[in-house]
Amino acid sequence: MEYVDLHTHSTASDGTETPEALVRAAAACGLKAVALTDHDTAAGLDEAEAAGHACGIRVVRGCELAARTPYGEAHILGLWLPRDLGRLGSALEALREKRALRNMRMVEKLCGLGLDISCEEVLREAGEGSVGRPHMAAVLVRKGYAHSVREAFARYLGYGGAAFVEREVLEPAQAVQLLCEAGATAVLAHPCLLPCPRDWLEGFVRELAGAGLTGLEAYHSEHDAAQTRQCVELAGKYGLELSGGSDFHGGNKPGIRLGVGRGGLRVPAFVLERLLARRARLGLPA
Repeated sequence: MEYVDLHTHSTASDGTETPEALVRAAAACGLKAVALTDHDTAAGLDEAEAAGHACGIRVVRGCELAARTPYGEAHILGLWLPRDLGRLGSALEALREKRALRNMRMVEKLCGLGLDISCEEVLREAGEGSVGRPHMAAVLVRKGYAHSVREAFARYLGYGGAAFVEREVLEPAQAVQLLCEAGATAVLAHPCLLPCPRDWLEGFVRELAGAGLTGLEAYHSEHDAAQTRQCVELAGKYGLELSGGSDFHGGNKPGIRLGVGRGGLRVPAFVLERLLARRARLGLPA
């Protein structure tokens, strides 16, 4: 059986592998297709596609958007992004500007706690990619303020941490509509990671389906078997397709490998084929 991975991240956002290296690694481990879905950016997609052509693996152009809910952030993947992003491109740019402001405020809070850290150090850590909390965490670890990235998030950068700053994100239906307007396929990522009641999640899925949502990411590194079944049932109830991916971030999420997540994840290629068939029925290009 052939397999795919439709949720990965590169150095274009908060992963540690370049888009080219990520795609080459996906080909080397025998995947039929890989989607690059970096946060709030399409910056790595051309590089990823070129690598896919060179090593014979299908690359799906994607991104990941965050959206506000009463239970924290929901994440929505856009698959098959066009090169001309239209209004979505403007929205991504605005989100990156808000992210930059949030980063600055978090660094200011860290300094206020007596930690010697600067925005310039965090920028150097990120290199060419979009700057985020993993880069702050790496600086904190290197300077001895935390023993690990996990500890840096727990003490300082994660929700409830001493330097945490809430970020400005989209409304859920707005995120779905922006993706659909651009011609992308909108997929609710790892639905069962939202710490919400089951009936609330069902209502949320129903609402997003009405806004144009196409699929649910049933297969994910942090979904257990019961959560996967829940997603499969919800997808069937609301006429949605299934999707799946490792949520690979390289060294920023140790233990999660391309295609297999934490060891047991397998996303069969028919998942990709059904998403493609839905796009064909809607008259959308592959």
